[in-house]
Amino acid sequence: MVKKAAERFYLGLIFLFLYLPIIVLIVLSFNDSKSRVYWGGFTLKWYQRMFRSSNILNAFGTTILITLASALFATLIGTLAALGIHAMKSRGQAIMLGATNIPLLNADIVTGLSMMLLFVRFTKLGLSTVLVAHITFTIPYVILNVLPKLKQCSISTYEAALDLGATPLYAFYKIQWPQIRSGVFSGFLMAMTMSLDDFSVTYFTKGAGINTLSTMIYTEMRKGIIPEMYALSTILFFIAFLLLLVMNFASSGREHKKIKERRRT
Repeated sequence: MVKKAAERFYLGLIFLFLYLPIIVLIVLSFNDSKSRVYWGGFTLKWYQRMFRSSNILNAFGTTILITLASALFATLIGTLAALGIHAMKSRGQAIMLGATNIPLLNADIVTGLSMMLLFVRFTKLGLSTVLVAHITFTIPYVILNVLPKLKQCSISTYEAALDLGATPLYAFYKIQWPQIRSGVFSGFLMAMTMSLDDFSVTYFTKGAGINTLSTMIYTEMRKGIIPEMYALSTILFFIAFLLLLVMNFASSGREHKKIKERRRT
């Protein structure tokens, strides 16, 4: 009994440290006072000012554009790369996986500086360079999400479909895609999260006049964080929370459907 109580207390303490800062942020977004320690009453004026601020809306729009575009391209390229790596022999797979892990282990500031030097040598910094940089450093997350699903697939079923006259694209869509779909979706969400959260790479590869939420918050920190940023961060948190709920419900629905089909057979 004491052991269970201690485990629950320890688990509760972990979740407290994880979510207490977010709860404080949400509370401050509804605080009528600009003070972080004084409650001035409930208000929605920071949300109203946020939607009226052209700087915040422009930065938000640029962030969403870069995040969605980079996640889509990274998911496509990463999935194709995972298929290629899976088709290699064990030695080739080991080499490619080692190369894939380098951007994950590398410091963001090193990645940002190296990309900045490369872009400055051949082109001007701008929105396109930020997009290419985000696609580059999010591809490994997609590969590492798709590869385990590919290893769970039975290659004999795919080869049997080819022997029966199916084209490689049709066999992939009908046999392999349903089995790796969850890994592709997880890779897309992870790529989107890493792109949305990034600061270092964006800071070094963006041009003049290009601002994302992370770079704008960094600039505002010199003058002091405005309460409108609390409101924006709260909205982003609830968007991510809703995405996770939809993904979990969809996953549980698919598992429930599979269980029903197995019982029928």
